[in-house]
Amino acid sequence: MKLNMREILKPTLVLFLICLFSVSALAGTNALTSDKIVEANLATAEQSRKIVLPEADSFSEGDGCYKGIKGGAEVGYVFETESKGYGGTVQVMTGIDTNGNVTGVVILSHNETPGLGANAAKEDFRKQFQQQVQSGGFSVVKNRATTDGEVEALTGATITTQAVTDAVNLAIGQYEAMKGVA
Repeated sequence: MKLNMREILKPTLVLFLICLFSVSALAGTNALTSDKIVEANLATAEQSRKIVLPEADSFSEGDGCYKGIKGGAEVGYVFETESKGYGGTVQVMTGIDTNGNVTGVVILSHNETPGLGANAAKEDFRKQFQQQVQSGGFSVVKNRATTDGEVEALTGATITTQAVTDAVNLAIGQYEAMKGVA
């Protein structure tokens, strides 16, 4: 069987042109939207900081955290930490006021199981952390009432609960190191 160069080159050239057009379209779309994506991410981060430290009017970056400012005075700190969950890394933002109270927790990203571990993003779960910072951080308990410093595990998602708790405890550790608390 003889190879006809035309039969080989024509489909190759068509495929090359399709790929070139597709790559160009993707590159153009990326160039047009990249600034807007960055802007949206910054706005989301700012909004999350206001959720976890609602007393602050503005935030300034420094020393591995964001300092919450109101009327020129520091009112607290916002820490971004992460821990290993069931489905991968769980990224958490934690607000702690200057009195050592956890003022809020927001799950920034996770890959946890929908309907189970994903429930960690719900407000009822996150509110458990809003209390005075405990020496040594929080611990997870199952099937019983919680006391200060304890977080009730999500049903069927103990690993996710522990991941969020570990991330909050990392934030508490950073807060204590910054404040010189032993």
